[in-house]
This record gives sequence, structure tokens and C-alpha cells, in this order.
Amino acid sequence: MEKLTIKIIITLLILSVTACSSIEKEEEIVPDKSAQALFVDARSALDSGLYQKAIQILSAIDSRFPFGPISHQVQLDLIYAYYKSGDTAQGIALADRFLRLNPNNSNVDYVYYMRALINLSTEDNLFQDLAGIDRADRDPSASRSAFDDFKRIVTEFPNSKYAADARMRMIEVKSRLAQYELAVAKFYLKRDAYASAANRARYVVEYFAPSAEVEKALELMIECYDKLELTDLKKNAMQVLAANYPNNKLVN
Repeated sequence: MEKLTIKIIITLLILSVTACSSIEKEEEIVPDKSAQALFVDARSALDSGLYQKAIQILSAIDSRFPFGPISHQVQLDLIYAYYKSGDTAQGIALADRFLRLNPNNSNVDYVYYMRALINLSTEDNLFQDLAGIDRADRDPSASRSAFDDFKRIVTEFPNSKYAADARMRMIEVKSRLAQYELAVAKFYLKRDAYASAANRARYVVEYFAPSAEVEKALELMIECYDKLELTDLKKNAMQVLAANYPNNKLVN
């Protein structure tokens, strides 16, 4: 019993020392300064590319001075720091919180823009590996969310300094999503699931025109309808292809 008591005491002492060490480390990283002084330190860290350090300082300001005069700017910078550090989950969560609590803030266009960029970054690997896609359920929902945010900026904040870039990124995301749908269509085609492949290709034609992927989608539809012996649908797809891409090899 005495040995057990001694072990418990030793364990508690170790935990206490560890906790003190963590607190000391935290205090060393984020000293006890005014919000403005800490904000200067955070900006310096951001400018130097020290994003983790900036996150620690900005998070400290946010928790210590939640209603201070620079609280909104602190959160905006924190969203950016999360984005640059690759912490997408925290970045999106903070952006969602900011928009929920501050819907009329003058910087909401920036938050929508940053949330879109963060969402896009979460699916970079998915779109880089389209040629080797081996499953059909990897839905690029984050890219769709990014597209919606870019569209919101363009439609609701046409005079925003982010509107022009948002418009260009909408085109890019639209192309990426069309490429994804085509990759899935080819996935089905390889498995002789011609109806599913044709439906995916038709989705590209209906929702992603104009884009470079529409021509390939029409080609795939024609191939699938041919395999399914759906003569009328094949003829219709061929007519659309001929009208829009007269130089296509299937037309001549």
C-alpha cells in the first residue's frame, strides 16, 4: 500500500512538473504583453513566414482579448496563418465562425475568399491524381464549396478587390470539377458500366459548358451509347459534337 502511494505521489509530481514546463514554454513563446504589442510580434512572424509562431501569438491574443478593438483583425490574420501553415481544418472552422458571428463585417469578402482558397488546398492531391483514380466516391465537395464562395464574391461583392481573382478561379475550379467528372466516367467505362459512364459525361456537358472538357465528354457519350446500342442518343450526341466541334475526328 505504501509503495502504491509513493508511485501515485511520484506520478503526480511528474505531471505537475510537465504542466509547469508547458506553461513556462507557452509563456516564453507568448509573453505577457498588451494586445497591440503582441499583434506587432504576430505580424512580424507572418512577414517572416513563421506561421506556427504567428498562430500561437494570434491565438493568445484571441483568447486573452476576445472583445478588443483588434479582435476581428486578429481572427482574419489567424485564418491566413492557418491557410499558409496547411492547417485547413482550423482555418475553415475559424472562417465559418467569423462569418456566423460577423455577417455584416466589412471584411467578409476576404473571409469568403480565404475559405475558398483553403477548401481548394484540401483537394490538391485528388486533382493531381485524376489519371490514376481508382474509385468513384471521392467526391470533390470542398472544391464545390470553394466555387460557391468565389461565386458569392463575384455576385454579392462585385466591387471587392478579390472579385477579379475570384472570377478567374471560378473558371479554374469549373475545369477541375469537369476533369474529375470525366475521370469518374472513364473509371466506369473501364468497368463496362456504360450507362453510368454516359451519365457522368452528360453531366459535364450540361453543367460545365463552356469548358475544354465538354468535347471529350461528348466523345465518351457517343462511345457509351454505341456500346449500349442506343442509336438515337448516339445520334443526338454526334449532332451536338458536330455543331460545336466541327473539326473533331469523330465528325470527319
